[in-house]
Parts: sequence; structure tokens; C-alpha cells
Amino acid sequence: MCEDAVHPAHKALNRRGLFVTGAAAALTLNSVSFASGAERRGPARKPGSKETRTVRGTLPVGSPDFVYLPVEVPDGVAELRVSYTYQKPPVPAGTQGNALDIGVFDERGTELGGKGFRGWSGGARTEFFLRADDATPGYLPGRIRAGTWNIALGPYTVAPEGLPYEVTITLTYGAPGTTPRPVYPPERAKGRGRAWYRGDCHLHSVYSDGRRTLAEIAALARAAGLDFINSSEHNTHSAHAHWAEHAGDDLLIMLGEEVTTRNGHVLSLGADPGTFIDWRYRARDNRFGRYARKIRDAGGLVVPAHPHATCVGCNWKFGFGEADVVEVWNGTYTPDDEVSLADWDSMLVASVRGGRPWIPAMGNSDAHRDPDRIGGPQTVVLADDLTREAIQEGLRRGRSYIAESSSVELTFSAAGGRGRHAGIGERLAVDRDTPVTVRLDVKGAPGRTVRIVTDQGVLHTSAALPESGTGTVEWRTTPSYAAYVRAEIRHTPTTPGLPGPLCAFTNPIFLGRH
Repeated sequence: MCEDAVHPAHKALNRRGLFVTGAAAALTLNSVSFASGAERRGPARKPGSKETRTVRGTLPVGSPDFVYLPVEVPDGVAELRVSYTYQKPPVPAGTQGNALDIGVFDERGTELGGKGFRGWSGGARTEFFLRADDATPGYLPGRIRAGTWNIALGPYTVAPEGLPYEVTITLTYGAPGTTPRPVYPPERAKGRGRAWYRGDCHLHSVYSDGRRTLAEIAALARAAGLDFINSSEHNTHSAHAHWAEHAGDDLLIMLGEEVTTRNGHVLSLGADPGTFIDWRYRARDNRFGRYARKIRDAGGLVVPAHPHATCVGCNWKFGFGEADVVEVWNGTYTPDDEVSLADWDSMLVASVRGGRPWIPAMGNSDAHRDPDRIGGPQTVVLADDLTREAIQEGLRRGRSYIAESSSVELTFSAAGGRGRHAGIGERLAVDRDTPVTVRLDVKGAPGRTVRIVTDQGVLHTSAALPESGTGTVEWRTTPSYAAYVRAEIRHTPTTPGLPGPLCAFTNPIFLGRH
């Protein structure tokens, strides 16, 4: 084993071979070499033989978001294997400790949005490998071609005394092998024609930081009464080629990614198979619009996820100008979801008063492991069929409601004028003083309370629904009094004076001719 010690980055910024790159403010360390140029052109090494290099260093507070460790890979390599460790010293209460992510880019480079991406595991794994025929989940199989590869380190948080790390790279020599052709799930399931379909579009497996296999997720999705799901691993599309065997006539599996930046997370929902969306930028870099367009160009929807979550880097700072849908409810209903709901409602108010397009809401489980419940919550979409395109169209147009489980069923409508009526996500085009009747039919919500919400606030609260869970609530208004109406079904309050957690809620119905 050869050990190449790298001095602490904060003491070596001016050393040759250690420099700051331009885009996304990354730091590049000294290269790790396995052979000189002459040796690379020489005879091939014995098949099965291995070489290892270990690099050590310390990243200081204030390190760039990404630190690249170049590795000069010679000809004749069959497998690249990387492991890493870093120290986690205790820190005072309220101070962030060390957290270091890892991934890899091949000889095609680290350019933003480029073709060099070969995998990312964040902080979920301490080692990974790549070969032509296989790779660690989160990484893409393919030949280990000669050239400069880059181990990508992501110092997510750094303790006051710095982040000491150690990276070990092992090359195994041999024949390159063959990469299997990817097979992707179909874009259509059997469906029931025009109907309400249930889905969960934010899920994590062993291909990022989840603990469930794809087979386990598919089985749990079916058990939760779901008709569709969306693959959404953190910063990698490596799971796309492994979903096909788990799809079926009863389960549509769409493909995407959770693009996990340092200024918020966004779902790429239902993009073309094999689509990779880069995440190495912040709001101040003014690059998000480019990657939102890439999601759309690949046939996907742009969905900011848990916009008011409190975890480091989770709070959404890119604005909602590029959003097709916003994830208002994420997993178990918590105070940050209540803030997201209120923020979304404020956006609805601004849209109707400013004559601007509105952004529909959705809910997803963000399930990672037990006891996270897949389908809790779920988005119920009115779609022409169970296809990628039809589901996306229903989501994009807001013809959907969000429920805590498949046991909750809603029918929400508005009627007025000469037999006119409208459903969720639609407009009831009647004059401003026309009487309108709003009706909500509920099943599966025993003892819950219904609230009717408009651009003027909460204008009606029902008595508790009966223990059967089935009930009907009607309310009358006019477009001059309510520019839109939406419904919330709430649990009994756990804190006096505050609304109870959500059981379900709908996207709005708009009232009036404009």
C-alpha cells in the first residue's frame, strides 16, 4: 500500500496541485497516480492484481460544497473500489458536527450537467465499487476507462476543529467486461380508464439512503392501495434500470430523482429513463432554471419537496417560478407541513388576485425505512388512464387531492348557475353574484372535522363526522365572496387553539369567470 498524505486544505490553498475551480465553487486536491505515463503505455498488469492508494487530509470550516480528488486511472482496470472514513469529534450543543458525502465522476470530467457522473451515495455508505457489469447501488456500471477520474467529497457540515478524512482507492486489473443493456419499466399500466388513481412520488431505497429494496417498496406500495409510484433517489438515477421487474398491470412505476442541493430539494417526477439532473449549485449560483428546464425537456415535472423542512439544506430557497407542483405534505404531518400548507395557500391567494397561473399541491411519504409508511400520505389523481403522461397531466392541472391513506375517499364539487358544475382543479365559470353550492362527500374519516378554505380564509368548519367516517358537508357562497374553495379534513387538535393534523385536503376549485 502506498500512502500519499495530503496536507490540511486550509494550509495548502496555495500549494501547486490544490486549487479552487470556478463553477459551483469546488476545491480540487492533488492527483493520486497509480502509474507514470510510460507505465500506463506499457504491458498490462496481471489479471486479478490490485493496487491501492490512501489519501489523508483535513477540510476546514468554510470548505467549498464539493472537493474533488483526481485519480489517474491507467489502462487495463476492471474494477474501481473506494472506501472512506472521517472523524466525528463531539461538538457543543447547537453546533453542527462533521458529515461528509461521497460520489465519483469518470474520465469525462466533473462539468455541471456533463456526462462524467458515475454515482453518488451521499453519506449512506462508507465504500463503493464500479465494474462494467455491476456497481454498488447508487452507482452506474460501465467500463473503467483510462484517464482522470474524480472522487467527489461533499463536506455537508464541518465541526469547528475541521473534518479529518481518509480515502482509499483500490484498482483491480483484468478484462473490462460487458455492461448489460438497461431495461426500464413500461410507461403504462392496465388502469381503469378515466378514474382516480393513488400514488406516492417520493420514495427512497437502498439505491440512495433508504433501507428497503425495490421489491420491498413495490410490495408495500401495492399493500397501501397505490396505483403508481415514482423513483426518487438522492442525486442519482442508478435505480432506473432495476425497476422493470417490479412493475405490473397493477402498478405504474415512473422514474425520477430527488435533486438534493444545499438550498433545498426538488423532485424530478416521471422523467425519461436514464435522466440525470445535477445538484451541485446553490440559489446564489442562478443555475436552477437550467436544470428545471432539463427536467421538463426529459418529460418530467418539477416538484419542490418539503419546502419548509428544518433539516440542514432542506429549506427551499429557489422560489417557485419553475415549479409545476409543490409537495405541501411530506410524511407524518408535522409543524413544517402546516407552514408549507399556509405558504401554498398564500400563493393561491396571490395567483387569483394577480391573475397569474397557480401551482397545485401534492403529498408524498418520503419513506426511507421502517416504520416510514409508504402511501402516507398519498396523492389521488383524476387521470384519463394509468399512464405516465396521464398521471402527470392530472398532477399538473391540480385535479387531485391528498389523503393520509387509501381508506380516505373524497368527492369535492361546486355547482351553480344553469346546471354548471366543476370539480377539483377546475373552474366554475359563473357570474360573480351567482349562488354556488360547494359539496364535499367524505369516506374513511371517523370523527374528523371539515374546513372550507377560500382566499378569505377558513369560512366554514363542520361538526365532527360520525364514527362511520362517512358524511357530507355543504356550504353556499358566491364568486364575489370566494375566488376559490378548497377543503381540509382535520384530526382532533392536539394543541388547544391550533388546528388538528391533516387527514386529507384538496386542490382548489376556482369560482367566477376570470
